[in-house]
Amino acid sequence: MSHHRHRRSSFVDGDEGRSTTRVQLEMPPQAMERLQRLKDRTEAASYAEVIRNALRLYEAMVAEAEQGREFAIKSPDGVIAPYRIFV
Repeated sequence: MSHHRHRRSSFVDGDEGRSTTRVQLEMPPQAMERLQRLKDRTEAASYAEVIRNALRLYEAMVAEAEQGREFAIKSPDGVIAPYRIFV
């Protein structure tokens, strides 16, 4: 796989018109491949968009877990099973 130069991304809190802070990320090749796959699968415009979306989801899940809620997944055939995100 080719070397990725995408080591810097701007993250915007909310609307694009707000101020930004540049964050430099160093990722092993496997993590970069995962980020690329998620970008492609979600048709995100940038790596920063993928990371912002992931951060929103993670923040929401942490808030739910702090309230004592548990997570479950439902298979296509209707079977519901616990899903341990935070171990």
